[in-house]
Amino acid sequence: MKTPGLEHLCTIRSELGQPMEKGDLPGRRVRIIPIRGGTVTGERLKGRVLDFGADWQTVYEDGYAELDTRYVIETHDGALIDIRNFGFRHGPPEVMARVAAGEEVDPALYYMRTTPKFETGDERYQWLNRMLFIGTGARFANSVVIEVYEVL
Repeated sequence: MKTPGLEHLCTIRSELGQPMEKGDLPGRRVRIIPIRGGTVTGERLKGRVLDFGADWQTVYEDGYAELDTRYVIETHDGALIDIRNFGFRHGPPEVMARVAAGEEVDPALYYMRTTPKFETGDERYQWLNRMLFIGTGARFANSVVIEVYEVL
């Protein structure tokens, strides 16, 4: 069997709105962070993130976060593509406190990985519906950057 490889697909930069706090539940805090737009840059996939979608996020007492995002991109040539992106973010408490405060933190200091799932009816991008992808990310004060890789 062939060992899976990775090939860079694109970089997604999502601009974020103000978090809406749903409140505390036992051992965790739940919030919704609106996605307000952004860019998609890559050789085979490029366009813009629409002002449509959000990250439904659960942050546990120890700082571990589950990320569950859903948003839409419009490609440079007019195709609409849904993205559902589930992932995890965690790291040392002092690092995660800096991330939560909106500081610029080297993404190598914490773990942020996602599993993007693309869906479109546009014939030109049908291949996205049938591939697996992984992402590595970084959280900034008002944005998130995800480097998306196709699993070969």
